[in-house]
Amino acid sequence: MKRKSDALSALADRVRFFEEIGAGFLFRSEEPRPEAGAAGETIVAGSPRPAARPAESGLDLPRVDRTLDDVSAEIRACRKCSLAAGRTKAVPGEGNPKSPLMFVGEGPGHDEDVQGRPFVGRAGQLLTKIIAAMGYERSEVFIANVVKCRPPENRVPHREEAEACAPFLIEQISILRPRVIVALGKTAVDFFVPNVKAMGAVRGVFQEWHGLPVMPTFHPSYLVRNEGNREIKRMVWNDMQKVMAFLGGK
Repeated sequence: MKRKSDALSALADRVRFFEEIGAGFLFRSEEPRPEAGAAGETIVAGSPRPAARPAESGLDLPRVDRTLDDVSAEIRACRKCSLAAGRTKAVPGEGNPKSPLMFVGEGPGHDEDVQGRPFVGRAGQLLTKIIAAMGYERSEVFIANVVKCRPPENRVPHREEAEACAPFLIEQISILRPRVIVALGKTAVDFFVPNVKAMGAVRGVFQEWHGLPVMPTFHPSYLVRNEGNREIKRMVWNDMQKVMAFLGGK
């Protein structure tokens, strides 16, 4: 009985989240009603508004003659920077190696360090909800971080730490060759779009990295810290709608 109650509670929590971000349409059974959009276009309620499509020049990184498992094994054995000394487990990343969609965050937190998996704490649970709202299972996308070991006290990774880990992330992307990357938070955005002073300058606008479209958005931990702010949640959802529109445009 308790298991059924827990499942119902989790479902109710997910429905509430979808409603908060404006994605409640996922649970509506009635036919969608057209609503007026900007410039007179017709938009189906709940569907992504038309967004400027990023260039699709194609990833210009060389193909790698290794597998994700090879890279993961090297990450777990890595001692390139001081973060390795304090880790419980390295966190290479996980997901579908053939997914068109990749999420990149900052680095592991406490729960990730213990389990060796990315985004499994509170921020991770929120990311899983966002992925579900986009119409994907978590296992259908690929999730990784800029640094693969937990920085002490969850501080922002130092430049030399990010630089030491950069070849791993670049190699993962070269193997995965996704169609879109979602950069979660300032550290990830800095990796793909250097010299950005503030998230507001690029958030919600497709950027290009080696020919690959990158969507900068807030890190789920920022949403957790601002849990009562629905506007921030809706901003992230708007960003994800642009990603969905791009992926569904072919």
